[in-house]
Amino acid sequence: MKTIEVVAAIITQDCKVLCVQRGEHAKDYISLKWEFPGGKVELGENREDALVREIQEELAAEIHDLQFLMTVEHSYPDFHLTMHAYSCTLKTGEISLREHVDMKWLATEELNQLDWAEADLPLLESLMDLS
Repeated sequence: MKTIEVVAAIITQDCKVLCVQRGEHAKDYISLKWEFPGGKVELGENREDALVREIQEELAAEIHDLQFLMTVEHSYPDFHLTMHAYSCTLKTGEISLREHVDMKWLATEELNQLDWAEADLPLLESLMDLS
């Protein structure tokens, strides 16, 4: 099974966490699911640089104060995901959705109201335990 290495940003602002919704997809296990923004680590790229680049590409935003939170291992039906999550804050206040269909800023206790991608659930649990 193919393994994909990705990074995810837990972006917080005013005690709320940024959640983004994927668009429709042929694979129902990710179609319209909510997730933390991020993406693939490119060959030769370190994780922090990958996350800064992905947030710039997906949200047209700059992040800073990256702090490693945890790594999640999750197997989907057709690939294995290794996801490294970082907490961070926005350097710039404006967000422009370039790849997602919706976004919400939610308090930690509100996060479980959304239909999350399975790989993001351990992050969700960790955030809720911390609050």
